[in-house]
Amino acid sequence: MRTTSVPDFLPVLLGSDMNVYGMARSFHEAYGVTSAAIGKGRLNATAHSRIVTVEVAEPNLEDDQVFCRTLLRFAEQHPGRELLLVSCGDNYSKLLARNQDALRGAYRFRCIGEPLLLRLSMKESFYQVCQEHGFAFPQTTTCSPETYRDVKLPFGFPVIIKPSNSVAYWNCSFPHKKKVFVAQNRQEFDAILAAIYGSSYQDHLILQEYIPGDDSAMRVMNCYCGGDGKVKLMALGRTLLEEHSPEGIGSYAAIISSRDEAVSQQIRAFLEGVGYVGFANFDMKLDPRDGRYKLFEMNLRQGRSSYYVTAAGYNMARWLVDDVLLEKDLPLTIAENQVLWSIIPKDVIFHYVQDEELKRQARQLIREGKYCQSMRYGADTFRKRFVQFHLSQMNYRKKYKQCFGNKSLRD
Repeated sequence: MRTTSVPDFLPVLLGSDMNVYGMARSFHEAYGVTSAAIGKGRLNATAHSRIVTVEVAEPNLEDDQVFCRTLLRFAEQHPGRELLLVSCGDNYSKLLARNQDALRGAYRFRCIGEPLLLRLSMKESFYQVCQEHGFAFPQTTTCSPETYRDVKLPFGFPVIIKPSNSVAYWNCSFPHKKKVFVAQNRQEFDAILAAIYGSSYQDHLILQEYIPGDDSAMRVMNCYCGGDGKVKLMALGRTLLEEHSPEGIGSYAAIISSRDEAVSQQIRAFLEGVGYVGFANFDMKLDPRDGRYKLFEMNLRQGRSSYYVTAAGYNMARWLVDDVLLEKDLPLTIAENQVLWSIIPKDVIFHYVQDEELKRQARQLIREGKYCQSMRYGADTFRKRFVQFHLSQMNYRKKYKQCFGNKSLRD
């Protein structure tokens, strides 16, 4: 049954990181509601906040039984309210897919089935799906703990090294660990693989050719697909800078929203072809050698930097509420408004971005008031949060100075 007014609902966000904060800010801006967060721990991004409260921090939340018990117990504590459940992390998306039947009735949400999740979340099978749908991607091979010592590369150096199983890799540790490595030669390549497989990580590694170009060649696409399997929202962003700290390599730090009709239609066909529902996020790079976008990965959730979509005037929370709670028949919207989004200070952007035209665009957007830092929100003004934000900005300056360009096995 369709309704026209928004019911009394509570956003329940899985996680406590910057992605959670961005979604909470979207909900607060759209509906004035304070979100609840449930995660493995408490992170600074959601600390001392008026718009999101970490209600449960359960270290064992990745255990299926604990996950279901925790969420069902929380639901029992909020009778009479619609609970809108939103995954904000890869591990939580997998947990939700596996346990969705147990949670339906207590929560409202959009979630794909586990078979499709497994096809899309493991990078080897994801690239097979890409091939089926005509997506270009970097030349890629894999290795395992059994084969890494003798792996033969079908392409030259530099080589990108990253985990196939991001959740397992997140939970491992070893000296000089980075989210993504770039090996410049065989000696460095062998040392990186030995370090990774000397840890608890024993799954496959993805080995890829390096696509030429700096951070500004990267693109990010955030999408929302409705319960009918049709794409409802698409928003492309052009990266100015990525993070360069060991744990942040590959995460976006500054984005200008943009539009590309061809890649939008290609991703739309992909999502509708596989029968996707909910939020999705794509990372890709423009290859100067052939002018084609090369797809790196797909995240089965909104991206960590996805608040740029809301900042551009397309509040992601509204699409979710309209689809899940109000059951509206939504048309496709392809975002076209421009905004400069960042998590880093302006001076860092202008110091490290090399493309003069991008810097000109960024300055123009700032002059027009089309600039946003998702972690700085006027309605969220606890003094501790204000101090924490400015300390984080100082820390970003330090990290870029120490780590910029370092994707090897050293600090």
